[in-house]
Amino acid sequence: MAAPCPEDPSLERHFKGHRDAVTSVDFSPNMKQLASGSVDSCLMVWHMKPQSRAYRFAGHKDAVTCVNFSPSGHLLASGSRDKTVRIWVPNVKGESTVFRAHTATVRSVHFCSDGQSLVTASDDKTVKVWSTHRQKFLFSLSQHINWVRCARFSPDGRLIVSASDDKTVKLWDKTSRECVHSYCEHGSFVSCVDFHPSGTCVAAGGTDSTVKVWDVRTHRLLQHYQLHSAAVTALSFHPSGNHLVTASSDSTLKILDLLEGRLLYTLHGHQGPATSVAFSRTGEYFASGGSDEQVMVWKSNFDTVDSGELTKVQRPPAMLAGSSGNRPETAFPVPPSRGRSQELGQSQPQEPTSMPQTLTSTLEHIVGQLDVLTQS
Repeated sequence: MAAPCPEDPSLERHFKGHRDAVTSVDFSPNMKQLASGSVDSCLMVWHMKPQSRAYRFAGHKDAVTCVNFSPSGHLLASGSRDKTVRIWVPNVKGESTVFRAHTATVRSVHFCSDGQSLVTASDDKTVKVWSTHRQKFLFSLSQHINWVRCARFSPDGRLIVSASDDKTVKLWDKTSRECVHSYCEHGSFVSCVDFHPSGTCVAAGGTDSTVKVWDVRTHRLLQHYQLHSAAVTALSFHPSGNHLVTASSDSTLKILDLLEGRLLYTLHGHQGPATSVAFSRTGEYFASGGSDEQVMVWKSNFDTVDSGELTKVQRPPAMLAGSSGNRPETAFPVPPSRGRSQELGQSQPQEPTSMPQTLTSTLEHIVGQLDVLTQS
């Protein structure tokens, strides 16, 4: 595993060009471009090379809600309040193809790892799968009973996970098109979900301001975090699988250490709700968007991984006990700030909701003793 760098995340640059709230961000696989969608109905493709002009793509008739680059980086998908999905060629011409099948706002678009298919989620309560190259609709998954906010393919493309305002996260088998499991632990709307890079677990965030991590094999709740003071709007796993970044309507981004089950950093950059966040493919950078119309690029510093190393270090989060709420007895200090810029504004250490393994085994021992006493 790559040794963590002793530096805090830093704001590298920010892009201004949208005329309304930014709704989504995604890096191209080669890290040369960053796409963003906005309520202003446009997509912007920003060039990471300094002094390069951005592309503005117009075509959608209403707010752009989501963007995602294909694995090759040759295509860019977007979804909109105009009920359509568009596939763009992210060059100066900005040509696009329109996919129509949803009957309400499209909230989420995501390419499969082989680039052959696309999964979309919509306010029409369905998840739809499309063929990218044949440019046609394939099938719908329709067991949600309220708006579907987000849908993602698993890294191997065999599963799909979806998050909905019906307060559930659903796991689907792509081949059989059946719902394999429903996770019902969220107390309110679930706004975002994604697979861990290992494919063994999923994380979801919702309007109850919590983040939950489940094992997709045993369906057990592994971790539960209550760190934000408002809705969790977006999340993204670091490619190593060791960290998770979350965005929230409380205007902050938070970075969680999944191996230890604790909060590492709180970043204050956006003025108003942070609406989106995404790691680059190597994890060296992450980008965020907000209702302040800004797109920000941050340097991770805490867990950089060479692409060649990615396959070796994707360990799933450990099962950590105490997933019901904050526990004052396990308050971890947040690493001290090292020359952070003013806008990062480190918050006070917050109690994580997971406990170290030693405490877990002690508690299990006590519970065991109680069981014995009860039986006798």
